[in-house]
Amino acid sequence: MEWKLPVYRSYVQAKLAKKQEKMVQFSSFLNGITRNITTKNVKKRRINFGREATNALAKEARKNGLLLTSPGSVCANGSSNYVSAYSKGGNKGINQDSFIVWESFGGKEGVMFCGVFDGHGPWGHLVGKRVKKVMPAYLLHFWQEACAQYSVDSLKNSNFDQFGMWKKSLMKTCSTVDYDLELHPVIDSFFSGAAAVTIIREGDLLVLANVGDCRAVLGTTQDDGSLVAVQLTVDFKPNLPQESERIYKAGGSVCESEDEPGVSRIRASNDETSEGPGLALSRAFGDYFVKDFGLISEPDVIQTTITARDRFVILATDGVWDVVSNEKAVEIVSSASEKDESSRRLVDYASNQWKRQRPGFCTDDISAVCLFFHNSSSSQQK
Repeated sequence: MEWKLPVYRSYVQAKLAKKQEKMVQFSSFLNGITRNITTKNVKKRRINFGREATNALAKEARKNGLLLTSPGSVCANGSSNYVSAYSKGGNKGINQDSFIVWESFGGKEGVMFCGVFDGHGPWGHLVGKRVKKVMPAYLLHFWQEACAQYSVDSLKNSNFDQFGMWKKSLMKTCSTVDYDLELHPVIDSFFSGAAAVTIIREGDLLVLANVGDCRAVLGTTQDDGSLVAVQLTVDFKPNLPQESERIYKAGGSVCESEDEPGVSRIRASNDETSEGPGLALSRAFGDYFVKDFGLISEPDVIQTTITARDRFVILATDGVWDVVSNEKAVEIVSSASEKDESSRRLVDYASNQWKRQRPGFCTDDISAVCLFFHNSSSSQQK
């Protein structure tokens, strides 16, 4: 996505000073909303240990072909999942997109975690990679913490609120990831950030968490057997009524510039014109220059239940959705002769559409993850 570097020196200095103040608060936030120093230190060690354990699990999963962060496919023996993933950089510089696919997430059979991450700004490639790296670790920590509050029998109860537990864990995870970025000693997330959409599959339950304008689209069949596209997530732009209301209440503003008609950006309260800093998202990780003016990293967490009619879900960055309709994307994925070709076919099609629809403009980075639900074999023909 395109970015404009800010020019307000005094504003930058003020925000940097505030960033330093928040560093004192991070340990408290990360370790549980408590003012007891001993308790905070204990919880901090627990989270650090949890991250170390997650890294060990990830290393083992990668060795067994269950974790993917570069183009390829994942199909575990006995799993009903089949995943194809692909990413292609545009012509603006370093590819700021990334993705992750993790079958048997955290060593738990029957649970899959997938996500696509779209960085923006001067440090966007590092921000996106950082979110991709730490999000699974924090999610596992908070999920295991939530599970520990219930007995084994409760977790097996058919009335157990499985979605509620995942939602609570994802909300805590995204907040913690955002603070992790703010205090990172190397990555500067002040004018850089990332959008993300992730999905958890546990049995027939799908849990989606969306921060920004990456998108999830379901491919499902109707009564007559035809395949249709169902958009599962919302593209969080500043001009959405519920988003702009929050922005204005926080003292921010939503503007369009003359050279970007139709593109709304959130701006700080001291930006009385459409010139200067602005962000074309209303939710994102990082981007602290507008975090006090209505930008949030809170995810929209939703659930859906997989049925026999549902065939696959596509997770993709806006490099796909800016030039490809939901319906066309589902058509491309469903028509792939082999499942492992599906994500690449979609990305290549989007890349060609950028050249056709927007000649003279830079091609965006493009990434897609295609999760097929009812896999019978890794070489199944479509």
